[in-house]
Amino acid sequence: MSWLKNWTWPSRLRDKGIIGMNRRNIRYIGRYNSRRLYPLVDDKLKTKLIAQRYGITTPELIGTVTTQFGVKHIDEMLSGHSGFVIKPAKGSGGKGILVIEKVHEGAFIKPSGVSLTIEDIERHVSNILSGLYSLGGSPDVAVIETLINFDESLMAYTYEGVPDIRVIVFKGYPVMAMMRLSTAASDGKANLHQGAVGVGLNIATGAALRGVQFDRPCYSHPDTGHDLASLVVPQWDTLLHLAASCYEMTGLGYLGTDMVLDRQHGPMLLELNARPGLAIQMTNGEGLRRRLDLIEQQPDGVPVAKRVTFAQHHFARQSELVETPDTPSVTA
Repeated sequence: MSWLKNWTWPSRLRDKGIIGMNRRNIRYIGRYNSRRLYPLVDDKLKTKLIAQRYGITTPELIGTVTTQFGVKHIDEMLSGHSGFVIKPAKGSGGKGILVIEKVHEGAFIKPSGVSLTIEDIERHVSNILSGLYSLGGSPDVAVIETLINFDESLMAYTYEGVPDIRVIVFKGYPVMAMMRLSTAASDGKANLHQGAVGVGLNIATGAALRGVQFDRPCYSHPDTGHDLASLVVPQWDTLLHLAASCYEMTGLGYLGTDMVLDRQHGPMLLELNARPGLAIQMTNGEGLRRRLDLIEQQPDGVPVAKRVTFAQHHFARQSELVETPDTPSVTA
Protein backbone atom coordinates (compact mmCIF):
# COMPACT_ATOMS: atom_id res chain seq x y z
CA MET A 1 0.00 0.00 0.00
CA SER A 2 3.01 2.32 -0.40
CA TRP A 3 1.19 4.12 -3.23
CA LEU A 4 -1.38 5.50 -0.74
CA LYS A 5 1.14 8.00 0.57
CA ASN A 6 0.90 9.77 -2.80
CA TRP A 7 -2.83 10.41 -2.36
CA THR A 8 -2.49 13.29 0.19
CA TRP A 9 -4.58 13.56 3.40
CA PRO A 10 -6.67 10.73 4.96
CA SER A 11 -9.81 12.87 4.60
CA ARG A 12 -9.23 13.04 0.84
CA LEU A 13 -8.82 9.26 0.73
CA ARG A 14 -12.18 8.87 2.46
CA ASP A 15 -13.80 11.39 0.11
CA LYS A 16 -12.56 9.39 -2.87
CA GLY A 17 -13.84 6.15 -1.36
CA ILE A 18 -10.38 4.59 -1.17
CA ILE A 19 -10.32 1.31 0.75
CA GLY A 20 -7.19 0.00 2.45
CA MET A 21 -5.95 -3.50 3.11
CA ASN A 22 -7.64 -3.84 6.50
CA ARG A 23 -11.08 -3.02 5.13
CA ARG A 24 -10.49 -5.21 2.08
CA ASN A 25 -9.38 -8.15 4.20
CA ILE A 26 -12.07 -7.92 6.90
CA ARG A 27 -15.11 -6.41 5.20
CA TYR A 28 -14.87 -8.06 1.79
CA ILE A 29 -12.42 -10.97 1.62
CA GLY A 30 -13.18 -12.24 5.14
CA ARG A 31 -16.94 -11.90 4.69
CA TYR A 32 -17.42 -13.07 1.11
CA ASN A 33 -14.56 -15.50 0.41
CA SER A 34 -14.74 -18.90 2.08
CA ARG A 35 -11.23 -20.17 2.74
CA ARG A 36 -12.18 -23.66 1.55
CA LEU A 37 -12.55 -22.18 -1.95
CA TYR A 38 -9.08 -20.59 -2.07
CA PRO A 39 -7.39 -23.64 -3.67
CA LEU A 40 -9.56 -23.12 -6.76
CA VAL A 41 -7.76 -19.84 -7.49
CA ASP A 42 -4.42 -20.24 -5.70
CA ASP A 43 -3.59 -23.20 -7.96
CA LYS A 44 -3.52 -22.18 -11.64
CA LEU A 45 -3.93 -25.75 -12.78
CA LYS A 46 -7.11 -26.19 -10.72
CA THR A 47 -8.39 -22.86 -12.07
CA LYS A 48 -7.80 -24.02 -15.63
CA LEU A 49 -9.57 -27.34 -15.10
CA ILE A 50 -12.65 -25.83 -13.46
CA ALA A 51 -12.80 -23.12 -16.16
CA GLN A 52 -12.91 -25.84 -18.81
CA ARG A 53 -15.90 -27.41 -17.04
CA TYR A 54 -17.72 -24.07 -17.08
CA GLY A 55 -16.90 -23.41 -20.74
CA ILE A 56 -14.61 -20.47 -19.99
CA THR A 57 -11.76 -20.17 -22.48
CA THR A 58 -8.19 -20.36 -21.16
CA PRO A 59 -4.80 -20.76 -22.89
CA GLU A 60 -4.36 -24.32 -24.18
CA LEU A 61 -2.53 -26.66 -21.83
CA ILE A 62 0.54 -28.33 -23.37
CA GLY A 63 1.31 -30.36 -20.28
CA THR A 64 2.46 -30.38 -16.68
CA VAL A 65 5.61 -31.46 -14.89
CA THR A 66 5.04 -32.82 -11.40
CA THR A 67 8.29 -34.62 -10.52
CA GLN A 68 12.01 -34.06 -10.93
CA PHE A 69 12.09 -37.25 -12.99
CA GLY A 70 9.71 -35.60 -15.45
CA VAL A 71 12.06 -32.65 -15.94
CA LYS A 72 14.30 -34.73 -18.21
CA HIS A 73 11.36 -35.40 -20.53
CA ILE A 74 10.36 -31.77 -21.00
CA ASP A 75 12.21 -31.56 -24.35
CA GLU A 76 9.83 -34.20 -25.73
CA MET A 77 6.80 -32.33 -24.36
CA LEU A 78 7.88 -29.09 -26.02
CA SER A 79 8.66 -30.69 -29.38
CA GLY A 80 6.67 -29.08 -32.18
CA HIS A 81 5.75 -25.94 -30.19
CA SER A 82 7.24 -22.73 -31.54
CA GLY A 83 6.31 -20.73 -28.44
CA PHE A 84 5.04 -21.45 -24.95
CA VAL A 85 4.74 -20.23 -21.37
CA ILE A 86 5.96 -22.07 -18.27
CA LYS A 87 4.49 -21.00 -14.94
CA PRO A 88 4.29 -22.29 -11.37
CA ALA A 89 0.79 -23.54 -10.50
CA LYS A 90 0.95 -21.85 -7.10
CA GLY A 91 2.98 -18.78 -8.01
CA SER A 92 1.94 -15.19 -7.36
CA GLY A 93 2.83 -11.73 -8.60
CA GLY A 94 4.16 -13.04 -11.90
CA LYS A 95 7.09 -14.80 -10.22
CA GLY A 96 8.48 -17.80 -12.02
CA ILE A 97 6.69 -17.18 -15.31
CA LEU A 98 8.92 -17.88 -18.29
CA VAL A 99 7.76 -16.83 -21.75
CA ILE A 100 9.40 -18.34 -24.82
CA GLU A 101 8.41 -16.48 -27.97
CA LYS A 102 10.07 -18.76 -30.50
CA VAL A 103 12.37 -21.74 -30.87
CA HIS A 104 15.20 -21.49 -33.39
CA GLU A 105 17.80 -24.17 -34.08
CA GLY A 106 17.41 -25.63 -30.61
CA ALA A 107 17.55 -22.25 -28.85
CA PHE A 108 14.61 -20.93 -26.84
CA ILE A 109 14.17 -17.20 -27.42
CA LYS A 110 12.49 -14.92 -24.85
CA PRO A 111 10.57 -11.79 -25.96
CA SER A 112 13.62 -9.70 -24.96
CA GLY A 113 15.75 -11.66 -27.43
CA VAL A 114 17.67 -13.53 -24.73
CA SER A 115 18.45 -17.08 -25.83
CA LEU A 116 18.09 -20.08 -23.49
CA THR A 117 19.20 -23.69 -23.81
CA ILE A 118 17.14 -26.75 -22.97
CA GLU A 119 19.28 -27.03 -19.84
CA ASP A 120 18.13 -23.54 -18.83
CA ILE A 121 14.51 -24.61 -19.35
CA GLU A 122 15.03 -27.76 -17.28
CA ARG A 123 16.66 -25.77 -14.49
CA HIS A 124 13.76 -23.33 -14.41
CA VAL A 125 11.19 -26.13 -14.23
CA SER A 126 13.20 -27.84 -11.49
CA ASN A 127 13.16 -24.59 -9.49
CA ILE A 128 9.39 -24.39 -9.89
CA LEU A 129 8.96 -27.93 -8.57
CA SER A 130 11.12 -27.17 -5.55
CA GLY A 131 8.77 -24.34 -4.56
CA LEU A 132 11.08 -21.43 -5.35
CA TYR A 133 8.18 -19.33 -6.66
CA SER A 134 5.19 -20.81 -4.84
CA LEU A 135 3.13 -19.33 -2.04
CA GLY A 136 4.83 -20.34 1.20
CA GLY A 137 7.63 -22.17 -0.63
CA SER A 138 5.64 -25.42 -0.86
CA PRO A 139 6.41 -28.00 -3.58
CA ASP A 140 4.79 -27.00 -6.84
CA VAL A 141 3.79 -28.11 -10.33
CA ALA A 142 5.06 -26.59 -13.58
CA VAL A 143 2.24 -25.71 -15.96
CA ILE A 144 3.10 -25.34 -19.65
CA GLU A 145 0.67 -23.48 -21.90
CA THR A 146 0.55 -22.35 -25.50
CA LEU A 147 1.71 -18.82 -26.21
CA ILE A 148 -0.98 -16.15 -26.30
CA ASN A 149 -1.15 -14.29 -29.61
CA PHE A 150 -2.60 -11.10 -28.24
CA ASP A 151 -4.89 -8.85 -30.25
CA GLU A 152 -2.96 -6.84 -32.86
CA SER A 153 -4.79 -3.63 -31.94
CA LEU A 154 -2.96 -3.65 -28.60
CA MET A 155 0.59 -4.06 -29.95
CA ALA A 156 1.42 -0.35 -29.82
CA TYR A 157 0.54 -0.21 -26.12
CA THR A 158 2.94 -2.82 -24.80
CA TYR A 159 6.63 -3.71 -24.89
CA GLU A 160 7.88 -7.30 -25.21
CA GLY A 161 4.97 -8.77 -23.30
CA VAL A 162 1.29 -9.61 -23.26
CA PRO A 163 -1.02 -6.89 -21.84
CA ASP A 164 -3.62 -8.22 -19.43
CA ILE A 165 -6.87 -6.89 -18.01
CA ARG A 166 -7.67 -7.07 -14.30
CA VAL A 167 -11.36 -6.82 -13.36
CA ILE A 168 -12.48 -6.73 -9.73
CA VAL A 169 -15.69 -8.74 -9.42
CA PHE A 170 -17.84 -8.32 -6.30
CA LYS A 171 -20.82 -10.63 -5.73
CA GLY A 172 -20.71 -11.30 -9.48
CA TYR A 173 -20.69 -7.63 -10.52
CA PRO A 174 -17.67 -6.20 -12.38
CA VAL A 175 -16.88 -3.09 -10.34
CA MET A 176 -13.51 -1.76 -11.53
CA ALA A 177 -11.01 -2.60 -14.28
CA MET A 178 -7.54 -1.78 -15.49
CA MET A 179 -5.14 -2.90 -18.19
CA ARG A 180 -1.51 -3.61 -17.32
CA LEU A 181 1.01 -2.84 -20.05
CA SER A 182 4.50 -4.30 -19.97
CA THR A 183 7.51 -2.01 -20.38
CA ALA A 184 11.28 -2.25 -20.63
CA ALA A 185 11.41 -1.32 -16.94
CA SER A 186 9.14 -4.26 -16.05
CA ASP A 187 11.22 -6.66 -18.20
CA GLY A 188 8.25 -7.35 -20.44
CA LYS A 189 6.00 -8.38 -17.54
CA ALA A 190 2.60 -6.83 -16.76
CA ASN A 191 3.53 -6.16 -13.14
CA LEU A 192 2.89 -2.66 -11.80
CA HIS A 193 5.41 -2.98 -8.97
CA GLN A 194 8.14 -3.74 -11.50
CA GLY A 195 7.33 -0.77 -13.72
CA ALA A 196 4.45 -1.81 -15.96
CA VAL A 197 1.95 0.91 -16.86
CA GLY A 198 -1.49 0.58 -15.29
CA VAL A 199 -4.39 2.05 -17.25
CA GLY A 200 -7.78 2.48 -15.58
CA LEU A 201 -10.65 1.41 -17.84
CA ASN A 202 -14.18 2.70 -18.15
CA ILE A 203 -16.42 -0.21 -17.11
CA ALA A 204 -19.06 0.98 -19.58
CA THR A 205 -16.87 0.94 -22.71
CA GLY A 206 -13.38 -0.45 -22.02
CA ALA A 207 -11.83 2.91 -22.93
CA ALA A 208 -8.79 4.27 -21.10
CA LEU A 209 -9.44 6.60 -18.16
CA ARG A 210 -5.98 7.42 -16.83
CA GLY A 211 -2.47 5.95 -16.86
CA VAL A 212 0.00 5.45 -14.03
CA GLN A 213 3.59 4.22 -13.91
CA PHE A 214 5.59 4.12 -10.67
CA ASP A 215 2.68 5.94 -8.94
CA ARG A 216 2.94 8.91 -11.31
CA PRO A 217 0.64 10.04 -14.16
CA CYS A 218 1.48 8.53 -17.54
CA TYR A 219 0.00 9.77 -20.83
CA SER A 220 1.91 7.66 -23.37
CA HIS A 221 3.68 4.33 -23.31
CA PRO A 222 7.26 5.01 -22.14
CA ASP A 223 8.79 2.68 -24.77
CA THR A 224 6.48 2.78 -27.78
CA GLY A 225 5.45 6.41 -27.31
CA HIS A 226 1.85 5.53 -28.16
CA ASP A 227 -0.87 7.76 -26.75
CA LEU A 228 -2.78 5.98 -23.97
CA ALA A 229 -5.91 8.10 -24.49
CA SER A 230 -6.66 6.14 -27.68
CA LEU A 231 -6.72 2.78 -25.90
CA VAL A 232 -10.04 0.91 -26.11
CA VAL A 233 -10.19 -2.78 -25.21
CA PRO A 234 -11.82 -4.83 -28.01
CA GLN A 235 -14.72 -7.22 -27.28
CA TRP A 236 -15.30 -5.44 -23.99
CA ASP A 237 -18.82 -6.74 -23.35
CA THR A 238 -17.69 -10.33 -23.89
CA LEU A 239 -14.77 -9.80 -21.52
CA LEU A 240 -17.02 -8.39 -18.79
CA HIS A 241 -19.46 -11.30 -19.09
CA LEU A 242 -16.55 -13.73 -18.78
CA ALA A 243 -15.26 -11.94 -15.68
CA ALA A 244 -18.69 -11.79 -14.04
CA SER A 245 -19.34 -15.49 -14.67
CA CYS A 246 -16.27 -16.38 -12.59
CA TYR A 247 -18.45 -15.70 -9.53
CA GLU A 248 -20.63 -18.73 -10.26
CA MET A 249 -17.57 -20.73 -11.26
CA THR A 250 -15.70 -20.21 -7.97
CA GLY A 251 -18.26 -19.12 -5.39
CA LEU A 252 -15.89 -16.35 -4.31
CA GLY A 253 -17.62 -13.04 -3.63
CA TYR A 254 -14.56 -10.76 -3.87
CA LEU A 255 -12.38 -11.73 -6.78
CA GLY A 256 -9.71 -10.45 -9.15
CA THR A 257 -9.99 -11.84 -12.67
CA ASP A 258 -7.00 -11.53 -15.00
CA MET A 259 -7.73 -11.86 -18.70
CA VAL A 260 -6.01 -11.52 -22.04
CA LEU A 261 -7.24 -10.90 -25.57
CA ASP A 262 -6.15 -13.57 -28.02
CA ARG A 263 -6.44 -12.63 -31.70
CA GLN A 264 -8.03 -16.00 -32.52
CA HIS A 265 -9.97 -16.93 -29.37
CA GLY A 266 -10.90 -13.48 -28.06
CA PRO A 267 -11.06 -12.86 -24.29
CA MET A 268 -9.43 -15.64 -22.32
CA LEU A 269 -9.13 -16.21 -18.56
CA LEU A 270 -5.50 -16.17 -17.46
CA GLU A 271 -5.85 -16.58 -13.71
CA LEU A 272 -7.93 -15.63 -10.68
CA ASN A 273 -7.00 -13.99 -7.39
CA ALA A 274 -8.91 -14.25 -4.11
CA ARG A 275 -6.86 -11.37 -2.64
CA PRO A 276 -6.59 -8.83 -5.48
CA GLY A 277 -4.42 -5.81 -4.82
CA LEU A 278 -5.71 -2.27 -4.39
CA ALA A 279 -3.55 -0.32 -6.86
CA ILE A 280 -6.46 -0.54 -9.32
CA GLN A 281 -7.89 2.43 -7.38
CA MET A 282 -4.85 4.49 -8.32
CA THR A 283 -5.21 3.69 -12.01
CA ASN A 284 -8.90 4.63 -11.92
CA GLY A 285 -8.47 7.78 -9.83
CA GLU A 286 -11.32 6.60 -7.66
CA GLY A 287 -11.86 4.30 -4.70
CA LEU A 288 -13.78 1.05 -4.64
CA ARG A 289 -15.91 1.75 -1.58
CA ARG A 290 -18.91 3.50 -3.18
CA ARG A 291 -19.19 0.82 -5.84
CA LEU A 292 -18.93 -2.01 -3.34
CA ASP A 293 -21.49 -0.35 -1.07
CA LEU A 294 -23.94 -0.11 -3.97
CA ILE A 295 -23.45 -3.76 -4.93
CA GLU A 296 -24.11 -4.86 -1.34
CA GLN A 297 -27.57 -3.32 -1.65
CA GLN A 298 -28.46 -5.47 -4.67
CA PRO A 299 -30.44 -8.74 -4.36
CA ASP A 300 -28.85 -12.14 -4.86
CA GLY A 301 -29.58 -14.35 -7.84
CA VAL A 302 -29.27 -11.67 -10.54
CA PRO A 303 -28.21 -13.20 -13.92
CA VAL A 304 -24.77 -12.44 -15.36
CA ALA A 305 -26.06 -10.24 -18.21
CA LYS A 306 -28.07 -8.02 -15.86
CA ARG A 307 -25.15 -7.69 -13.46
CA VAL A 308 -22.89 -6.52 -16.30
CA THR A 309 -25.50 -4.04 -17.57
CA PHE A 310 -25.96 -2.68 -14.04
CA ALA A 311 -22.21 -2.11 -13.66
CA GLN A 312 -21.88 -0.45 -17.05
CA HIS A 313 -24.74 1.91 -16.24
CA HIS A 314 -23.72 2.87 -12.70
CA PHE A 315 -19.91 2.92 -12.97
CA ALA A 316 -19.35 4.77 -16.26
CA ARG A 317 -16.57 7.38 -16.20
CA GLN A 318 -14.96 9.99 -18.44
CA SER A 319 -11.31 9.86 -19.48
CA GLU A 320 -8.74 11.98 -17.65
CA LEU A 321 -6.01 11.28 -20.21
CA VAL A 322 -5.70 14.83 -21.49
CA GLU A 323 -2.34 16.33 -20.63
CA THR A 324 -2.34 20.07 -20.07
CA PRO A 325 0.04 22.43 -18.22
CA ASP A 326 -2.46 22.51 -15.37
CA THR A 327 -2.99 18.74 -15.16
CA PRO A 328 -2.91 17.80 -11.45
CA SER A 329 -0.66 15.07 -10.18
CA VAL A 330 -1.98 11.90 -8.58
CA THR A 331 -1.56 13.56 -5.19
CA ALA A 332 -4.26 16.09 -6.02
